[in-house]
Amino acid sequence: MTKPKVLISDALSPAAVQIFKDRGIEVDFQPALGKDKEKLAEIIGNYDGLAIRSATKATAKILANAKKLKVIGRAGIGVDNVEIPAATARGVIVMNTPFGNSITTAEHAITLMLALAREIPAADASTQAGKWEKNRFMGVEITGKVLGIIGCGNIGSIVADRALGLKMKVIAFDPFLSLERAKDLGVEKVELDDLFKRADFITLHTPLTDKTRNIIDAAAIARMKKGVRIINCARGGLVDEQALVDALNAKQVAGAAFDVFVEEPATKNVLFGHPNVICTPHLGASTTEAQENVALQVAEQMSDYLLTGAIANAINFPSITAEEAPKLKPFVELAEKLGSFAGQLTESGISKVTITYEGQVAEMKIKALTSAALSGLLRPMLGDINVVSAPVVAKERGMVVDEVVRAAQSDYESVITVTVATEQQERSVSGTVYADGKPRLVDVKGIRVDAEFGKSMIYVTNEDKPGFIGKFASLLGDAGVNIATFNLGRHSQGGDAIALVEVDGNVPENVLAKVKALPQVKQVKLLTF
Repeated sequence: MTKPKVLISDALSPAAVQIFKDRGIEVDFQPALGKDKEKLAEIIGNYDGLAIRSATKATAKILANAKKLKVIGRAGIGVDNVEIPAATARGVIVMNTPFGNSITTAEHAITLMLALAREIPAADASTQAGKWEKNRFMGVEITGKVLGIIGCGNIGSIVADRALGLKMKVIAFDPFLSLERAKDLGVEKVELDDLFKRADFITLHTPLTDKTRNIIDAAAIARMKKGVRIINCARGGLVDEQALVDALNAKQVAGAAFDVFVEEPATKNVLFGHPNVICTPHLGASTTEAQENVALQVAEQMSDYLLTGAIANAINFPSITAEEAPKLKPFVELAEKLGSFAGQLTESGISKVTITYEGQVAEMKIKALTSAALSGLLRPMLGDINVVSAPVVAKERGMVVDEVVRAAQSDYESVITVTVATEQQERSVSGTVYADGKPRLVDVKGIRVDAEFGKSMIYVTNEDKPGFIGKFASLLGDAGVNIATFNLGRHSQGGDAIALVEVDGNVPENVLAKVKALPQVKQVKLLTF
């Protein structure tokens, strides 16, 4: 078996490089390559994995050459330098390391808040310039003050914990923060307007999205308490920088401390030079411990995925633990083949897909299984679809995707059923995984069958009448088509029946046409898996 090969195109800890090697992965360490887009595009096709920091830009153009690439690992939180849609379309898992630098970033926010409260940078510069301006730098205490946190996730919750230790009153705005979680953290969950009105200090810890862009603008600042101080260690673009400068000049805002900016590297900015502003060059994650942590974490995550299929902290796919991966693998294959079976029989637009998980499989990571089923379903119609891109493509095409979980209701420990609704009809196909790990078809359109998925299978629906099987088999035999397996099922004697015939090699169209011409036959299809 060929060793997976990983390219490291940014500076990464030697310990992280060693992790790859110790796990049996070939490593190409080129820490300056990320700045050379042309060279990166030229060689990226040789690698299964790409480990990066912020210097490497994984653009659609570069990813177009990444024929073998399976995973991109970002040592850090932000993945702004990776074109996620392009990676998703190519089936590339994109991972980050959201927890490796959380403490460091939270500590930086607290540090900036304290420095802002006591005007430390300006006082330091003044004193070292030989001045003794003791009366000039009149700061404020933070004890008893209200800290408003916008975004109370991993980093925000650490900031809250540290602020509570400093005897501050902490309020938080976060649509995803439950009241129970807020209570556990010791913070008060509030609406955004309430936070603006009450906070003495505001710190941002939310991703930059269309909804959060300029979440603090001129209108928001006008609703804030006069003399508020604003800290941003999250993302440039969360605050309208010009509106903030105007508010500082009007003394609506007493001070601001920013580690992130709309344009980076920030060699010039409207905030620079203002006497009440502290700026640092995106140092949130810049500690020895954090850089080491995220490097080690991304090396472990990428190694786990390339060697075992385990997925952790993926931006574009459900996480799967190392323990779950081997159990899930045969059911991923089953779900994809069931989707493919249904997709190859579907000739009109799909309006709804319902995937039912019954028995033990219902307790597994069904999001991954649903992705597999959708990829199998869509591939016959759309071609270049994979388990990573399939859910996005289904959503773009307006398909309703429902997942149903329930206790076992059949003779099997686990059953997956894919039901496809089109404008003309609804069709269901069910399968299970036997003890040998092989997926099996067990039900097609309500007719019980027991068939393995062959590479080539002729699917026939017909009326259950004497003589059909003999004629069908004779047609194949006369054409030199060898039958590997022959599976039959029916609703009732004389009713609807199904034949699933695995054959060796391809079947000429004229042979299929002869089968379709038999009087009992309703539908004939050659399926490939």
